[in-house]
Amino acid sequence: MIMKNYVYGIGKQAALALLLVACGSNKDQSKPPTPPVSVATYVVKAGSAVYYDLYPATITPLNQVDIKPQISGNIVNIFFKDGQYVHKGQKLYEIDQQQYRAAYEQAIANLDVSKANLAKSQQDADRYEELAKQDAIAKQTLDHAVADLESSKKQVSAAQANVQSVETNLKYSVISAPFNGTIGISSAKIGTAVYPQTLLNSISSDDPVAADIAINQSEIPLFSKYLQNGTNPKDSVFTVALPDGSIYPFPGSLYLLDRAVDPQTGTIKARLIFPNKKDELKPGITTNIRIKHGSGEASLLIPYKAVVEQLGESFVYTVNNSRSIQRKVTLGSKINDKVVVKSGLQAGDSVVTEGVQKLKDSTLVKAGSPAIPAPK
Repeated sequence: MIMKNYVYGIGKQAALALLLVACGSNKDQSKPPTPPVSVATYVVKAGSAVYYDLYPATITPLNQVDIKPQISGNIVNIFFKDGQYVHKGQKLYEIDQQQYRAAYEQAIANLDVSKANLAKSQQDADRYEELAKQDAIAKQTLDHAVADLESSKKQVSAAQANVQSVETNLKYSVISAPFNGTIGISSAKIGTAVYPQTLLNSISSDDPVAADIAINQSEIPLFSKYLQNGTNPKDSVFTVALPDGSIYPFPGSLYLLDRAVDPQTGTIKARLIFPNKKDELKPGITTNIRIKHGSGEASLLIPYKAVVEQLGESFVYTVNNSRSIQRKVTLGSKINDKVVVKSGLQAGDSVVTEGVQKLKDSTLVKAGSPAIPAPK
């Protein structure tokens, strides 16, 4: 009897469970499907657009040299004013010459003595050679005379080398400009004791000046084209945006591409040069190089409001088969309310411009045309 009641209880619970599942299934089937998100789309088209890409850069001289002495001593003369434009060969600093001039004069005197000894040795050798022909002297005497002659010749050579050495030190006592350029503020004054490799000053060329930018390896073909064909200054392809926001009035040209791509960053250095007749571009200025694109080049532009920024990367949503698809894009310059797309999209793609904030990847959407703003 107990077993019968037990079986009956289990059967009753199973029936109740099946009933609940059936009710839940009916409830799920009666739940309406999620409606599609209404969005506005924009069809991407290729067209001609003039825009600028900005590259951070620092103005640098094409040639710059640190002025350092090669000898020790005290500065006795300075022949320029700080910040002055100097010419190649112009005297800049003079180091006290007394010890070097004395050493030079001593070396000259030693050379004269060596030459005199050489002349005497030469005479003795010549005389002994004539006597030897007449068997008037022992052969050993002639051999000693010839050996003394060779020794005198080597002493003259050593004395000449010493003269050249001390003469070089004497010349190093005057430091001259290696090329035309502007010299900086002197770190040494008259009376300062200096030593080899002491930094006295720096001199840099002024016109033209350079600006180095890092370009992506994908841009190498374009820049190689600029390099091969040259750039017409009238086209203003390369210009400088100064720190105050103004545009430097003199365009530049592409000077060279570096020899290799940096494998860490995937970029290569490009050097541009700009005229600097008025010395407006000072070395060290942090600026932006503007590179003009356009001139018939096909570009893809989309409304900037379609772009979603995530962790430093740019994305857009396109619509395919009533579903949103997230795509990563590489952007160029912004032109009014639009932005240039360098990669990630193709002409004919439908990009979501309104309702972007409601989307995720594969969201069901209902696409429509962008709203037309009311007239003001």
